[in-house]
Amino acid sequence: MKFTNIEDIHIPELEIYHKFRENAFEGDNSFLADSPKVVNLLLEADLQIKSILATQEYYEQNAALIESKNIPILFVAQKKEMEKIVGHSLHHNCMMHGIRPSETQLDKLDDHILMLDAISSTENIGSLARSAAALGVNSFLVPSNGPHPYGRRALRVSMGYVSRLKVHIYEDIFVTIQNLKEMGYKIFAAEITKDSTPLMQVKIPQKWVLLMGHEGYGISGEILEICDEVVHIEMQEGVKSFNVGVAASLLMYQFKHRA
Repeated sequence: MKFTNIEDIHIPELEIYHKFRENAFEGDNSFLADSPKVVNLLLEADLQIKSILATQEYYEQNAALIESKNIPILFVAQKKEMEKIVGHSLHHNCMMHGIRPSETQLDKLDDHILMLDAISSTENIGSLARSAAALGVNSFLVPSNGPHPYGRRALRVSMGYVSRLKVHIYEDIFVTIQNLKEMGYKIFAAEITKDSTPLMQVKIPQKWVLLMGHEGYGISGEILEICDEVVHIEMQEGVKSFNVGVAASLLMYQFKHRA
């Protein structure tokens, strides 16, 4: 491995690491990942990597994986120097600058899709991606006006497993749902209404989309009207809802195993 020692922390190649925050890199479609577990899993994916910033210890521990990749720049630094670059203390010893993969076209998604309506929490995006990957729901449909699945915190919470999903970012939910219906998908909205179907009574088709709504106000009536069926998880009386990540995991598990 050929390392680049840092003599000036203000060189252009390190600028990305100075912007160690969410959604700072929209212009060139970059992303920043941190922590060995996340970085290593992303290195296993087919992603374009621009650089790694890490300690010598990290490189020594992961030499075989790093040498298998064509990474242009391998910055080596002491942890204190890394903290000086990002501007705060770190609990890990590596970071990576990469380019987000191209989106998957809508008609190239799998038969089972997790679709998000208006999730506002970056951490929830990551949690949902991790659960989807774990349960074999390999297509992830997210709105353009929400957090990006390759945001730094989303990547960390997903542990990098979002890289194993086909991701499509949509603009208009009504148009997208109509297009999915025309492709043969049945659209299930996760919501509690007077007419919603208990989860254990739902008949699972071959092609389905599970739509999850906003953490606070759920899915609007307008959107519910265009979905094929509304489904709810049976709960104890007096309990109003699950966390969106928990609810999605329970629903995806049942949908996958009862299909």
